[in-house]
Amino acid sequence: MKKLSSKIYVGLVMLFLYLPIFVLILYSFNDGKTSVWKGFTLKWYSELFHSTAIMSSLYNTLIIAVLASLVATVLGTAAAIGLYNYKGIKRTLLTNVSNFPIINPEIVTGVSFMLLFAFAGGLLGFEMGFGTVLIAHIGFCTPYVILNVMPKLRQMDKNVYEAALDLGCNQRQAFFKAVMPEILPGVLSGLLMSFTYSLDDFVITYFTRGAQFQTLPIEIYTMLRRRISPTIYALSTLLFVITLTILIIVNVRDRHAEKQAASAVMGLRGFINQKREGGTKT
Repeated sequence: MKKLSSKIYVGLVMLFLYLPIFVLILYSFNDGKTSVWKGFTLKWYSELFHSTAIMSSLYNTLIIAVLASLVATVLGTAAAIGLYNYKGIKRTLLTNVSNFPIINPEIVTGVSFMLLFAFAGGLLGFEMGFGTVLIAHIGFCTPYVILNVMPKLRQMDKNVYEAALDLGCNQRQAFFKAVMPEILPGVLSGLLMSFTYSLDDFVITYFTRGAQFQTLPIEIYTMLRRRISPTIYALSTLLFVITLTILIIVNVRDRHAEKQAASAVMGLRGFINQKREGGTKT
C-alpha cells in the first residue's frame, strides 16, 4: 500500500511539473493561432528559423552561455580548491560569502551590476552590451560551480595528492592525475548548472544588456508584449529539447567520469601499496 501511494504521489508531482511543458510542445505543432486544435503543422518552426531577430538572439544567448559557463567553471574550480585549503573560521566565512550571490535576489544582483557598469562606463567611456552581460553572467555563475565542486573536495582522500607528490609527480601532474579525476563529476555538474542558468537568465541580462544587445529571453519577452505567437511555442520547445539533451549527456558523462575516477584512484592506491611493500621487503 505504501509503495502504491508513493508511486501515485510521484506520478502526480511529475504530472504537475511536466504537463504544461507537454501542452506547450503539442501546441507548437498546431496549425491555428488559438487554443483550438486545427491540425498538425511545422510552419511555426519554419518561421522560427527564418526570423532574423530570433536567430540573432539565439546566437547571442549561446555564445554568452558557453563563454560564461567555461570561464565560471575555471574560476569556480580554482576558488573551491582555494577555499578547501583554508581551515576553521576562514573557510566557513569565505564559503558563506561565496554562497551569498546564490541566495541574493536576482533583481538585486542585476541592479548592482547595472550601477557598477554605469559607473565604470562613465569613467572608462564604454557602453553596456555583450561584454557587460558576459561579465555579469560569469559573476553569478561562479558560485554555482563552487557549490558543486566543494563537496567532491571534501569527499576526496587527502593522502592521494601527497602520495602523488611522493611518487615523483610535480604539483601540476599531481593535480591533474590525482585530484582532477576525483572532483571531475562536480566540475561537470557546475558547468552544466552554469550553462543552464546563463541560457535562461532574464533579470540580470535585462539590467546589463544596454539598449542594443538582445538575448533569447529578452526577445521572447519583447514578442510577448506585442502578441502571443505560436512561434514562441516552437522556440520554447526547442529550448526544452536542447536542455534535456544536455542534461542526459552530462549525466551519462558524470557516471563515466565517476567510474574513471574510481579506477584511477584504485590504480594509484595499488601502486602506492606496491611501493610500500617493496620498501618493506628491502
